[in-house]
Amino acid sequence: MILIDGSQGEGGGQIVRTALALSALTGQSFKVTGIRANRPTPGLKAQHLHGVKAAMKLCDGNVEGDVIGSQELTFHPEKLAGRRFEVDIGTAGSITLLLQSVLLPAMFAGKSSTITLIGGTNVAWSMPIEYLQEVLVPQLRRYVDKLDVTLVKRGYYPAGGGKVEVRVKPKWSVSDAKSFDAFLMRLRAEAPHLQLTAQHHLVMVKGISHASVDLQDARVAERQAQSARHVLRELKCPIDIRHEYADTASTGSGLTLWAIFSKDEEDIDPSDPVRLGADALGEKGKRAEQVGEEAAKRLLEEIKSGAAVDRHLADNLIPLMGLVCPSEIKTSTITEHSRTNALVVERFLKTKFQLEASAIRSVC
Repeated sequence: MILIDGSQGEGGGQIVRTALALSALTGQSFKVTGIRANRPTPGLKAQHLHGVKAAMKLCDGNVEGDVIGSQELTFHPEKLAGRRFEVDIGTAGSITLLLQSVLLPAMFAGKSSTITLIGGTNVAWSMPIEYLQEVLVPQLRRYVDKLDVTLVKRGYYPAGGGKVEVRVKPKWSVSDAKSFDAFLMRLRAEAPHLQLTAQHHLVMVKGISHASVDLQDARVAERQAQSARHVLRELKCPIDIRHEYADTASTGSGLTLWAIFSKDEEDIDPSDPVRLGADALGEKGKRAEQVGEEAAKRLLEEIKSGAAVDRHLADNLIPLMGLVCPSEIKTSTITEHSRTNALVVERFLKTKFQLEASAIRSVC
């Protein structure tokens, strides 16, 4: 039984999500105490409980303490297997955050999985669905035969109602090995190790400016995109930002941008991607031009850092770095989320992390 202090480091729901993913994958039980102890309202919220339910479905797990407000959770995984299932968060709870509990184990399960999630696709304090699709997923595709994330319906706060379908076909499977340790030895011997330390050449910037259909007359999506283009013109590279409107349960808007780099000035190698992302959300009283400017300035900051990994991508890559160590990334900022994730991964995988300046290294 792995014991985890949920108040350490960042002290939020990330600790639970990472622990669930690694427990389902490794087959190790865990107990976390002090869940979200440093938050104004401590304990599990509804969106965390749906992450627990999703992990249970993937590995036939058993759980204790899965009630709203609980500051203790014990999770016992059983056999990890590919599944087809649906989870409806019921609110605008983040779909992309919930995926942190199940995507990693699904990538190394015995069979393919199809996971349908209903909730928020573009909400505060989480990566937007486009960031997941265009920045994180290209890195994860190195380790699977297939990984597709489809936005079926967009969902904003507070009603949510967004829908995302994830299809995963594993390349390396835990069930093919006699033990998790045997699987890990094979994965580290055969799979690529992450070495994301240089941007190389900036090829282009792409983006999606989106809004609910009730904002179409005000041209909110177009104005967000135009404002971002104005800020990004100093990059002197092609900028392709498309705009779209969607019929959603709540009014909302946002802009997600990503910069694409290549070792070669002309050809982009899809097997070794370097992408940086940034985003901004609209809100009542916030002008569309401000949303575009905010997202663009955030992307410029990431690009000018010289790092090959933006601060949010680093958070999400740490569990994978624990599996395919040794790995190394250079990021613009080492966040408290990254430090906390590293602590949790070290407990499950006995991998050591070195976090210094802008470098994050995993050592076996």
